[in-house]
Amino acid sequence: MTRKYFGTDGIRGRVGTHPITADWILRLGRAAGVVLAGKEKRAVVIGKDTRISGYMFESALEAGLAASGANVLLLGPMPTPAVAYLTRTLYACAGVVISASHNAYEDNGIKFFSADGEKLPDDVELAIEEEIDRPFVTVDSVAMGKAARVDDAAGRYIEFCKGTMPFGTLLSGIRIALDCAHGATYKVAPAVLRELGAKVKVIGNKPNGTNINDGFGSTQPAAMQRHVIKTGSDVGIALDGDGDRVVMADADGSLVDGDEMLFIIASTRHAEGLFHGGVVGTVMTNFGLEVALENLGIPFLRTDVGDRHIHRALVQKGWVLGGETSGHMLALDRASTGDGLVSALIVLELMARSGKSLAELRRGMEKFPQTMINVPVSAGGKEKLGDCENIAQALRDTESKLAGKGRVILRPSGTEPVIRVTLEGADPQRVQDLAERLAETVRTELGG
Repeated sequence: MTRKYFGTDGIRGRVGTHPITADWILRLGRAAGVVLAGKEKRAVVIGKDTRISGYMFESALEAGLAASGANVLLLGPMPTPAVAYLTRTLYACAGVVISASHNAYEDNGIKFFSADGEKLPDDVELAIEEEIDRPFVTVDSVAMGKAARVDDAAGRYIEFCKGTMPFGTLLSGIRIALDCAHGATYKVAPAVLRELGAKVKVIGNKPNGTNINDGFGSTQPAAMQRHVIKTGSDVGIALDGDGDRVVMADADGSLVDGDEMLFIIASTRHAEGLFHGGVVGTVMTNFGLEVALENLGIPFLRTDVGDRHIHRALVQKGWVLGGETSGHMLALDRASTGDGLVSALIVLELMARSGKSLAELRRGMEKFPQTMINVPVSAGGKEKLGDCENIAQALRDTESKLAGKGRVILRPSGTEPVIRVTLEGADPQRVQDLAERLAETVRTELGG
């Protein structure tokens, strides 16, 4: 079945535009209560980021869940991975996050976690969608759910984050430039790092409801990079608005993205004899990571874009480490879902234990130049991509010219009427030329 509302990471859109409206979120709350809570009286946990519309949607979800008979535990502003953790430790039947992640404040969305603190399976999301379209029925008053606020939610999560570090590992003396994107980590992230002994200089920690991700955070890391230089820090950390992504910078402000962080973790653990299994990336992971891991004898597997695909592959393989270039990383030996702060702590742990700088730890991986061209296509063009022989031949020709020293990806956008033409290779000019030729073929065959 085709999902009507759920995308690769929950439900997301512009506030006030269907389905991100108060009345529809009310219906979603009731439907989620019916499917996830059933007749149990285990609570549903609700957390949110710092965008202003979170107040409205928190109330709507609470009302809908109560109408279904589900109890509610309100966490207030809390990172997405904290909601996953607290769902497990509070023995809730499900967790809900009100967030549009790295998007601007005009957007919002809803993400769900199972009782195990993991993303919902497809069949459960489909069941919620089916329930939304049924008549809104409120249970008898005697069976209605109740709501309570968890006053120590932040403290619980802070202790969890510190507990992911090996006992006795401290960050004493490490100077950190931290950017919280005016988002959900603005209180907990500085507290965790300081309690572990780091010297922390923070920006992006003054949310006002409308400044989340605005010029700050992992998707706009320039502010963090400047902050590293200004403060003379050893390392920079930029989290996104809901705290599930992270990118870093070394002491000279050079960006270290998710691919490079995966290499640092895998290669350092491998050198210490502590790494088992392989690494999972996506079709968009830089070819340089694949080459660097191959040189170390570490298996590497690609999946479709999205952390749910990475998680599924890790579980199937029995591996623990994977992620995306954006910094959405999974370390299943530390957390059940992507956690930007925990991912940063792993890298900081390796710095503290080895005595090496971030620049030293990243040596051994060279990123391949990458070119991506978005080609607008006509209605139905995305669906015709796999059936066009001329494009298939152009793709084969391009791959032949790369001769195993690069790669090419043709991928329809999930949100726009475009085909993304992406090439990677050692020679940036050759990569650009080949990408433009392939894009022109796509434009000729499928363009509007």
